[in-house]
Amino acid sequence: MAAQIFSAIFVILVGVGGCVAYFWGANKLLDIVFPSRGVTGAAAVDNLRRQGFIRPWLFVGPALLILTVYLIYPVVETLRLSFMDRGGTGFVGFANYEWALGDREFRNSILNNVLWLAVVPAACTFLGLVIAVLTDRIWWGTIAKSLIFLPLAISFVGASVIWKFIYEYRGDGQVQIGILNAIVQFFGGAPQVWISIPFWNNFFLMIILIWIQTGFAMVILSSALRGIPEETLEAAVIDGANPFQIFWKIMIPQIWGTIAVVWTTITILVLKVFDIVLTMTNGQWNSQVLANLMFDWMFRGGGDFGRGATIAIVIMIAVVPIMIWNIRQANRETGGH
Repeated sequence: MAAQIFSAIFVILVGVGGCVAYFWGANKLLDIVFPSRGVTGAAAVDNLRRQGFIRPWLFVGPALLILTVYLIYPVVETLRLSFMDRGGTGFVGFANYEWALGDREFRNSILNNVLWLAVVPAACTFLGLVIAVLTDRIWWGTIAKSLIFLPLAISFVGASVIWKFIYEYRGDGQVQIGILNAIVQFFGGAPQVWISIPFWNNFFLMIILIWIQTGFAMVILSSALRGIPEETLEAAVIDGANPFQIFWKIMIPQIWGTIAVVWTTITILVLKVFDIVLTMTNGQWNSQVLANLMFDWMFRGGGDFGRGATIAIVIMIAVVPIMIWNIRQANRETGGH
């Protein structure tokens, strides 16, 4: 434990210290190569112009390098592998895509992803909006928001472990330590292995992601609600509007852009959901999703780089249009700045 803490502290110090040293050293080197002090006339002006041109690239350069190495190159390589065989060496054309269209598990994964897309973003956005409105009306709203936001700080795997105890099942005659089964048994029902019930187990897994992401939606939407002019709300009250009319006809239209951004952001997350399914069911009992299926083909059963890469490309194709729309919507909200 002590070694892990020491390693974490060491990485933080080296990372932060390295960034500070780089930016300080780069600026210092730039001032030495193109000095603006001790130089007069046209030479000083030229050096300042060169500094102004080079300095932004010194700051952006490392980010562009990291972006290229860890994002652009993997995309290109994944696209190449999707046309290769199991070992990633022999060209097979569109065979992997033909396999995907005809594979039953792949189609089932798409249907499960569609189900997640239909439920999770809507539930997170709706609950986040309702909670944001209600917590602004109570004196302990800040405490409530903090508690609801807390799950966002937990990793997906950690949250899955927590909910595994909630869904836990013990055999007949044993004390049920799972909260859900204990409640069911208390009211005279029969305990169930909840995450093994086909179709419905998807909803039990969705609850975990909703529990995590509702806090995110609440914080963003709460900030948007605070941006609504008080004069508008006061005018609505004077005109005789009740709270529900104010909510649906005044608040919602004015923050619709923010709602759309929150919705699409969670949608992108849902398309990439992996940790929860891997931890809870590993795709068993018809709970498979695309990201977990990709992991299975890429790293299990001997590994099939071609099929794993094909599934990754499918996920990317689904995500990219939503990301583009999200960015455009965000730019529209900020006036293009």
